[in-house]
Amino acid sequence: MKFGFYLPCYYPDMSYPAAQLYRDTIEEAKLAEELGFISLTIPEHHFINYLVHPSPLLTAVRVAAETKSIPLISAVLVLPFYDIRRLAGEIAQADCLTDGRIQIGVGRGAFRYEFDRFNVPVEESRDRFDDSLNLLMALLSEEEVSWDSKYYKFDALTITPRPYQKPCPKIWVAALSEGAIAGTVRRGFNVMTTPLRDPFEAASRQAKAFLAALPPGNPLNQKHSMLRMGFVTKNDADTTEKLQLALENHRRFVNVFETPGTVKGGAIVPLDVPETLEDIRQSLIIGSPQECLDKIGHYAELGIDDIQVNMNFGASHRDVMGALERFAVHVMPHFKSTASAEVTV
Repeated sequence: MKFGFYLPCYYPDMSYPAAQLYRDTIEEAKLAEELGFISLTIPEHHFINYLVHPSPLLTAVRVAAETKSIPLISAVLVLPFYDIRRLAGEIAQADCLTDGRIQIGVGRGAFRYEFDRFNVPVEESRDRFDDSLNLLMALLSEEEVSWDSKYYKFDALTITPRPYQKPCPKIWVAALSEGAIAGTVRRGFNVMTTPLRDPFEAASRQAKAFLAALPPGNPLNQKHSMLRMGFVTKNDADTTEKLQLALENHRRFVNVFETPGTVKGGAIVPLDVPETLEDIRQSLIIGSPQECLDKIGHYAELGIDDIQVNMNFGASHRDVMGALERFAVHVMPHFKSTASAEVTV
């Protein structure tokens, strides 16, 4: 089991300077690399204070300038929101600017609130995603590409610059349902999943779907990465505080994930949810060093390649830095035999 670090830029207090929010993120990224995390993952969201990365590639290039060699993975670029011809060029440029440290996670999107404001029908998200992914791969790996589909029609186009990595940066595809995971594996991609705030059983179903779909011997060396909230706390009082923050995070998430979204001045209005603090504690990896270690042991038994740890669900920058240190001291050494300096495809 390996561990990556998630850089979400969760922004519940919008009075906090945004520039400082990004400075905090860079400091956390630098410490995560020093502590032995294998990758940094960067999401994409728009118009809301949930995850404030309108341009994951822009963040990745900035973080790359402050770190040494750790891979930077978009998690994920929402393909239906883009003109893929432009995105392909931006990916290639970011790949050159980071000397090949970029890996590309892509997805179809999850929040109707964003689709509505981009004037993209959410009902078309799957078709747009499939066409966009095929086109993106062609533009990154080939020259003089022609295309004729429902969404794109053009002749003989070559993006410039060409990617630093040959034939193109590594590709990950986000998938949540068991069917989507299996379909992604059959197409030959690495898979990013998350059980969100659901109990461990949801993670188990996702892991089993991935393994069941792999061809014998895993000839393409496909990987399964799972995002999960995790936080090694200092004491019982700290555990209660972090669980409450995770619950408040969940109340905002539900508003845009399960409804069209109620947002005021960019701030998501938290909704009432049935989950309790105990539900959150059972589902997520938040607690004492031993509690976190025990829980992660169950994930390791699932055969997941890495967990992308999200510590930024409302805690202060200072607290996140402390939790990173505790995670590295109390959790990571128990899985050290499988640690690696890079993510492979």
